[in-house]
Parts: sequence; C-alpha cells; structure tokens
Amino acid sequence: MAKRKTKYVCQECGYETPKWMGKCPSCHNWNTFVEEMEASSSSRHTFQVQSGTKSKPEKITAIQSEEEPRVTTKMPEFNRVLGGGIVPGSLVLIGGDPGIGKSTLLLQVSSQLARKQMNVLYISGEESARQTKLRADRLGVTSDNLYVLAATNLLDISNQIEQLNPSFVVIDSIQTIYREEVTSAPGSVSQVRECTSELMRIAKSKGIPIFIVGHVTKEGSIAGPRLLEHMVDAVLYFEGERHHTFRILRGVKNRFGSTNEMGIFEMKEEGLREVNNPSEIFLEERSQGAAGSTVVASMEGSRPVLVEIQALISPTSFGNPRRMATGIDHNRVPLLMAVLEKRVGLMLQNQDAYVKVAGGVKLDEPAIDLAVAVSIASSFRDQVSRPDDVLIGEVGLTGEVRRVARIDQRVQEAAKLGFQRAIIPAKNLDGWTTPNNIEIVGVNTVQEALKVTLGGN
Repeated sequence: MAKRKTKYVCQECGYETPKWMGKCPSCHNWNTFVEEMEASSSSRHTFQVQSGTKSKPEKITAIQSEEEPRVTTKMPEFNRVLGGGIVPGSLVLIGGDPGIGKSTLLLQVSSQLARKQMNVLYISGEESARQTKLRADRLGVTSDNLYVLAATNLLDISNQIEQLNPSFVVIDSIQTIYREEVTSAPGSVSQVRECTSELMRIAKSKGIPIFIVGHVTKEGSIAGPRLLEHMVDAVLYFEGERHHTFRILRGVKNRFGSTNEMGIFEMKEEGLREVNNPSEIFLEERSQGAAGSTVVASMEGSRPVLVEIQALISPTSFGNPRRMATGIDHNRVPLLMAVLEKRVGLMLQNQDAYVKVAGGVKLDEPAIDLAVAVSIASSFRDQVSRPDDVLIGEVGLTGEVRRVARIDQRVQEAAKLGFQRAIIPAKNLDGWTTPNNIEIVGVNTVQEALKVTLGGN
C-alpha cells in the first residue's frame, strides 16, 4: 500500500510546507503549523464524481421560500437562543469549559424531545453507557425513545444513525470522534474537521438536527480549527463560573436567528433550571446606599436585562494608575474617564479605577456608557445616587449623550421592576409611549446626567 503523504498547514495564513516549522515564513506567527493528510488523486477523482450533480442555476425569484419548521423544547430560554426552536437538518456547536453543564443541558433537552415520541440518539465518546445512565437517573431522565451509544468511530456512528434514523442526535464530544481514513489522533485539527464535515453531510441529507459538544481552549475559544465554527449552522457558548450556580447560554452565530440572544439557567441538584426573570436575579444582592453603584437597562438580543454596574475609584500608589474592568470592554473605562476629566472637570489622572458588572454578565453595547460614567463619578465624589434610578445612554467623546435603540423596552422593564426614574438621552424622548409609573428624564450631556443623579455641578 502506498504511503499517504502529509503536509503542514499554517492555521493563520494557509501557508503549506512538507516539514514542520516553528515560525511561519509567510505570516511570521509561531506554533501555527498542524499536520494534515494530502488527498490522493484517486480520492479527489472519487469526490469529483460523487459531487457532480445535475443541479442547474435557478432564478432567485423562481425559488419558493418556505418557513423552516422548528421543534420546540420545554425550555423557552433554550428555544430563544436558537431563534425559536430547533431547525431540522441544522448542525449546532455548543462550547464551554469542562464541568459547566453542556452534557447536562443536552441530556435534559434529549429527554424532553424523547417524551414527544421522537427517537433521540445520544452518542457519548467520553463516558460509557452506564455512566450516562447514572447521570440520567440523577436528572430524572427516562424514556424508551432515548437511545445511548458509547462510540468514537465515525463509521460506527454513521451506521447506527442509518439504522435507527433518529429525529435528534447529540455528539458528546467532537474531540473524541475519529475517522479511520485520517491517521492523526482524535481531537487533532484534521480529525475534527473531517468528522464535522461528515456529520454536516448526514444532517443536511437526512434532515436530522445534530448537536455537537466542543471543548474550549484556555483562551476561551472552541478547540480545533477556526473552520469548525464556519461549517456549523449555529455556535452557542455556555458561560459561567463553575463555583457559581448561574449559567449563560449565548449565541455567537446563528443562521436561523439572532446572534445576540442570551439564555440564563441555574444549576440545581436535579439539573439546569431556566431563569425566567434574570433582572431580579442580578439585582437581588445590590447594596443600598453605596457610592459607585448604578443600574443600566441593557439589551441582550430581544430581551432587556437590568444589571448593576459597580465602580471603585481610589488614589493610586503607583506611577501609572490602574484601569481594570470586568464584564465590559476594558478600553471603555479609560475612554469614559477621559471624557469625565475633560468635559466635567473630574481630576481622575491620579486615581485607580475598577469597574465591574455584577452577576458575571458581559455587556458589549454602547448604551451602558452613561451608567459607567455616573458610577465612576459617584465613587470619586463619594456621593450616592438614587437607588431607584436606571441610566441608559451612549456617551460621545464631546460629552454628549446619544440616542440608543429600543428605549421603550428598556424603560418598560425598569418600570416593571419598580424603578421610579429613568435617565435617558433627550433625543429618545419622542416617538414612543412612556409608562405611567416611572418618571422619564432626558439629558443632553454627561454633566446634566451627573447633576440629575448626584446633584451639584
């Protein structure tokens, strides 16, 4: 048998070389070469013959558009992140830290679908069938339509899918599955890419939704080639601290829905339980009468969420003051501090600044700027803002407060939770109906917002 040739490909720029190199001569990055198998001429010919179809180009006006039917679970939070439910034939990748609850979530979803008289195949490459059964007993998962398969060979998995013809498949995890034709070890770049490509073919040809569990690296990204995230239809990240009970399921890619949706779950002894009102959870431990604390109404997809922002300003003991941020972009803190120093007159150049979003949530929209700026000023002046205020607005470099989107949903969520006053951009005052049980205050500049919230000049 002829020896199959290998090549090394840079994962950053695509440069190919027959031997491994520490530094890529093209992009000059280190340790980016991975081993890949070269396709033989016979396999390339076979692929060309198989892929040659009789399909012809069609006019886009002649193609009939149909609404994709979705399969819903009993977890509205899970359905929301997917865009309304599970789309048949979709390939979904779920990533997260070890022990965060990925397998628990998918086992609960499999149980709910199995109770709808749908055949579900749960493929475990990391646990035996008995170990999966023990976890299922702890979660109260039992159904005659839920099948468990402990396998790692992709050929065996494909044959079982062909025989059972399930309505839903879970692969836990993609790093343990291997293909015999690829000589590299399971979890390598070549194995992950080839196995995902085959699973994608199965999902699209048979119309079976397949969920893939992916491990993450220490940087927080999904292990394996970046191509893996481009191949699948949706990428979901399961976030949260292992020693805390709350988990956040966030969509970063979704071909069938919004990429900004967020589902919040609480880890219990009997499994994951969804949190219907996350704003109450994030604000339940808020300290009353503390300087440097404000509340902002942020939009996570189609849902408004009220979150507390905390700031601590203290004189620095170093030559260069520290600027630290948790839950928001760390570059936003020095930017807002520069605006406060230049436009408001706060001397912050010799102050250490620590800003945190309470509850472990990550906020990345500009509407939180005003709340961050007021928190910093409140801590610096040691003045307490009203605890029933909610602040919404984007701050520009000239100190102006700019309009934000979906102001009506943000204010309605604040009114529902009992907040008495909302400080919003003056440009957002018109064009919507304000609730009766909350006072609306429009501001044009950061200085006006500080006068309203903290008093004085």
